[in-house]
Amino acid sequence: MKSCLLAAIITVCCFGSPAHPVPHSLTISIDPIVSSDSSTCIIPFTRIGNLILIQAKADTTTGFFVLDTGTPGLVLNLTYFRYYPTSNPIEGSGGLTGSVSTAAQTTVNSLRLGPISYFHLDADLINLGHIENNKGVKIFGLLGMQLFEHFEMILDYSAGVIYLHLIGRKEASVYHSPQLADTTAYNTIPIDIEEGKIIVYLYLKGKKLKFIIDSGAETNVLDSRLPNQVFDQVVITRRVTLNGSGDHKIDALYGNLKGLQIGGHDIGSLPVLITNLGSMCDAYNNCLNGMLGFDFLSLHKIGFNFVKRKMYIWK
Repeated sequence: MKSCLLAAIITVCCFGSPAHPVPHSLTISIDPIVSSDSSTCIIPFTRIGNLILIQAKADTTTGFFVLDTGTPGLVLNLTYFRYYPTSNPIEGSGGLTGSVSTAAQTTVNSLRLGPISYFHLDADLINLGHIENNKGVKIFGLLGMQLFEHFEMILDYSAGVIYLHLIGRKEASVYHSPQLADTTAYNTIPIDIEEGKIIVYLYLKGKKLKFIIDSGAETNVLDSRLPNQVFDQVVITRRVTLNGSGDHKIDALYGNLKGLQIGGHDIGSLPVLITNLGSMCDAYNNCLNGMLGFDFLSLHKIGFNFVKRKMYIWK
């Protein structure tokens, strides 16, 4: 699991229930890392602000973890796992407010998420106190995209649940959730997976834009370095302040973006935060034009088949 740690969770100033698996008697195992007592399960989540909190158990420690598809793998909060053995610290990667805190690597023997179990996982160990202080809740870690790379995931913000299906090798090319039976009810958009991150391409005024889909971002983000023809489509509404780790703060602009298309479909007006994403270029081994966060993901029911590299957006 890649150890690169990204500043996937952002907070804009001014601005727990256990899982219930679908009964199944067979344990499904895709590889030595992940197995499940049920191939399909429903995981309830709690929202704190615009973050998704899921109850999980890392070894003997149970608590809320943030679903954060902008982070590649598992991240543990140093506050609650400080006695775990670590390797040499690694430098923090670029974030929206600059460099994030330095992380060290450790290993957990097991991670339990509803009926899903992971074994001998590498994890980044970092202080997440800035998130806890802002949200007023204990955050034990972040659940990154690579934990779900063998799954189909459907996010339903209105119902407060995540539908997960562990895709077996024999069904990798054919599996579809029963929720996808009516193909007229949703649009299908191709996605890429790069370095454990979900990448989708959007279009604006004929320009192709590279975005990351980040469930840990509380708002959508647009790179301020884009050409003027892009910002001709933005109506600025106010200035905001971004809080990062430690005392890192920067001013940014907030507005509404019109004319954006995804998979040939109009998105409509989309709220965006405008800031310089140059510091994230090294972290992603390539520069991004933006991030799609809560303000996009929560608009509709949305699903991902990470095996087939597809995204489903309900109409």
